[in-house]
Amino acid sequence: MHLDTRPDSARPGDGPMDLTAVGDVSRAVSAAHLFIYLAPESAEEAAGLGVTDRGPAYLAFRSAALGAVPWQVTLAAFYNFSPRAVRAMAGVWRAAPPERWQAARFRAAGRAMRRVGVHLPDDRLAEARSLIDPVVAGADYAGKVLAAANASVPLPPDPLVALWQQLTVVREWRGDAHLVVLADNGLGPCDCLVLHTATGRLPTALARATRQWDDAQWSAATARLVARGWLDSGAALTDTGRAARERIEVETDAHCAALWAPIGNAGARRLASLVAPITDAFTAAGTFRAVAGENAGESAGS
Repeated sequence: MHLDTRPDSARPGDGPMDLTAVGDVSRAVSAAHLFIYLAPESAEEAAGLGVTDRGPAYLAFRSAALGAVPWQVTLAAFYNFSPRAVRAMAGVWRAAPPERWQAARFRAAGRAMRRVGVHLPDDRLAEARSLIDPVVAGADYAGKVLAAANASVPLPPDPLVALWQQLTVVREWRGDAHLVVLADNGLGPCDCLVLHTATGRLPTALARATRQWDDAQWSAATARLVARGWLDSGAALTDTGRAARERIEVETDAHCAALWAPIGNAGARRLASLVAPITDAFTAAGTFRAVAGENAGESAGS
């Protein structure tokens, strides 16, 4: 276990966190993490464990750090998936224990990054780790279930994959924080997804196919948002809804300010630039082209 919460593990920052810097580094981290759900290497590794259905494989890979928990625990942690969608993962731990899923995930990440030509020189890798490690070590994990689980996973020996796993910890930390903000704003699992698709950033067809809310549930969530004035009668986003959505993102960034305080604004911005080559390589390879919009998944309460 590499989690270290000693106070002296954090470096001093450079004053109060600027929410613009928090947002920038959060987006950079999320983008650098995203490829794992889209790369063919993930499907290949899952098939090697005996699971060929993309939905259960995704759920197993992402929740492996939690251990062999019942599907209901994964449902609670993932928030915006329907019970029907997550119930489909029942049996994945019989196909292979979580430790093998986690190892397969690391293999998929390393294979995919090398296939598309991700290259971070040793000095950039070391600098990125010098920034991300104190963030992971100094984070408050109370209520951050997926982040804490990922922080407990031993880092793999591959330096590039180890960096990616540290990015995964902080990506899930923001996701966990976002769920608190969603709940505080009275947005349930299906409601937040409907609102997110109304922005146009997440295709409705993709959201419906992966989260599997049925027509009645989707319609009920839409009706609740119409009643709040966040959607109009045609289920289009209103100005009030757009402002609410933006406020929720700002509140999430504000929640995350303490996470990045150990390295400050300059450190957060520098980390964003250091990990950008990961996203650039997968973008150039066309990895994200077929699923435009899925990058915002965590902001939908994933």
